[in-house]
Amino acid sequence: MCGIIGIASNKKVSTNIVNALKKLEYRGYDSAGLATIANGEINEKKCSGRVEKLEKILFQSPNEGNLGIGHVRWATHGVPNEINAHPHATSKVAIVHNGIIENYKEIIAGLNNKNLLNSETDSEVIAHLLTNYIDEGLDINKSIMRLLEKLKGAFAIGILISNENKLIAVRKGSPLAIGYGENQNYIGSDAVGLAPYTKKI
Repeated sequence: MCGIIGIASNKKVSTNIVNALKKLEYRGYDSAGLATIANGEINEKKCSGRVEKLEKILFQSPNEGNLGIGHVRWATHGVPNEINAHPHATSKVAIVHNGIIENYKEIIAGLNNKNLLNSETDSEVIAHLLTNYIDEGLDINKSIMRLLEKLKGAFAIGILISNENKLIAVRKGSPLAIGYGENQNYIGSDAVGLAPYTKKI
């Protein structure tokens, strides 16, 4: 079990993402991370261990950006370490994932850029597969639909698209909540992480 948070706002989101991850630590605490978009670029920070360690990293080197995703992990594929921590990112997309991608080995075999994979997780393939579709010239909606057609298993995914400044949420089988607030909207693996920010879930 893992925890997901995503925030789209008109102000910086990294502090609220960290606070939400603290509420979600019961879902996973062997690693934590977040990614934001600022000036069209994805900036990720992640670590092994608890959210408190991530918070210290961000204190020393803050993340800018009004769009972001965060994750607390309970390892299923790959050991608990920084490389296997989420988010997983390319230059174009960053993802956080809860669930299992049953056909991830098959997907790796078909990737154009399989040599760029660093982690032992089933999750990293999502970022690279989606990047492949974008590189093929598909628009974001078609890329996401192709992604959903390809992935097998039960999952909830938060996605950042850097050049379009978008936060996208998709799910199949796994829970994913959406929260609505004033000048801020949210995604979360459950309502607990969203409750401090909005009652409209």
